[in-house]
Amino acid sequence: MAEGTKSSTGGRFHMKIRGPRDFFGGLALVVVAAIALWASSNLPGQQGFAFGPGTAPRIFAGLLMFIGAVVALTGIFVKGPPIEGFAVRGPAYVLLAILLFAATIRGIRVELGAIPIHIPALGMVPSTFMAFMVSLFGSTEFRLVESLLAAVAMTAFCVVLFVYLLQLPFQLWPMF
Repeated sequence: MAEGTKSSTGGRFHMKIRGPRDFFGGLALVVVAAIALWASSNLPGQQGFAFGPGTAPRIFAGLLMFIGAVVALTGIFVKGPPIEGFAVRGPAYVLLAILLFAATIRGIRVELGAIPIHIPALGMVPSTFMAFMVSLFGSTEFRLVESLLAAVAMTAFCVVLFVYLLQLPFQLWPMF
């Protein structure tokens, strides 16, 4: 280039992302892994041949970070599909179901301004059933009879697993 002329890029480095779905998905995995590494930073690690409570989270976070970096690099060098629109309905209902389960399994007392709100402890059976049904509303293929059967089966599975096999002290039904 002759003196006095400027390049068309203005002297800046431009990177072409050929597979945006892979690139941004890989970056999301790297961010999740970094959060996991940060969250496990206070846990003691490996001491000789004995694993500490922070060893497994750090190993898995490191593997996730490596895989995320490989996926992100793949998005730079390999042509892939574009990013499509994001569905909000499903994740919103699942989040609502999780919050509902947390509020109803043990009960909750909240004051919104001067309005006290009290949700009594409903126990594991009604809370699991309600949360499962609410999460199913997020599906575009919701069918009432199939959803009721699936909710009953999942509730029974949770009761057998957590209460009887793992012997966790969950209240099964409401105590008013």
